[in-house]
Amino acid sequence: MHHTNECGCGHGGYHTSWQAGHHQGGCCCTRHHGVHRFPTKEEIVAGLEEYLSHLREEVKGVEERIAEFKKAA
Repeated sequence: MHHTNECGCGHGGYHTSWQAGHHQGGCCCTRHHGVHRFPTKEEIVAGLEEYLSHLREEVKGVEERIAEFKKAA
C-alpha cells in the first residue's frame, strides 16, 4: 500500500502500509532527524483502518463504473 507524501520527508512521495497513519502523529521519517521510529500498535491499527476506508471507497467507485457500463450497453 502506498500513500502520497504530504509531510515532505523525502521518501519519494510514498510510504508503506505501516506508515499509513503517520500524518496523524507527525512524520515517522523526520521526527527524530533521520532516526527510524518504529510504529506503535495503535499507529498500525490507525493506518490499517485508514487503508480499509480507502479500499471501501475504491470498491464503491468500481461498482459505480460497472453500473455505468451496464446502463450504456
